[in-house]
Amino acid sequence: MNLYLIALIPHLKLREQIKSLKEEMKDQFNAKHALKSPAHITLQMPFKRNAEDEHLLINTLQYFASKQHAFSINLDGFGCFAPRVIFVKVTNHKPIVTLHCQLKKVLMRNLKFKENEIIQEVHPHISIATRDLTLNSFKEAWAEFENHKFTVSFLAKSVFLLKHNGKYWDIYKEFLFQK
Repeated sequence: MNLYLIALIPHLKLREQIKSLKEEMKDQFNAKHALKSPAHITLQMPFKRNAEDEHLLINTLQYFASKQHAFSINLDGFGCFAPRVIFVKVTNHKPIVTLHCQLKKVLMRNLKFKENEIIQEVHPHISIATRDLTLNSFKEAWAEFENHKFTVSFLAKSVFLLKHNGKYWDIYKEFLFQK
């Protein structure tokens, strides 16, 4: 069984900027778990599939992406899910929520995902600290990042399939939206 994740991923330069924020979390607050994945907005939480079924997963995502249109994603400031997660805020949720709703239907219909395998509602964000942020470190980190400035936009022009290699998430395949 392979472990996968479906996400929107910003361009390389922005991924590197966000990685430096994750590195800051690691260095200052000993929170390194978020470094196990590239900067991303989760569309489908981690799920397991047999290696033999990977071609069906890839074909389905290719078809799904070919029917989508590129859209802008706006990031502005930071938010949190207390007491463990700090993230870069996505300000325009609607196109991501719409994309997720369409993806959810395709995963259930074409790939026989069960209801409990699907994220029912997405809360678009890009985590910079998660899971291993202690309660005390969370308070300190949030005090520092709560009013920190970070404003940028990027074009979402594809969905990505990430595959876990046993230690961290690799970008495995990119599926471009229709031109």
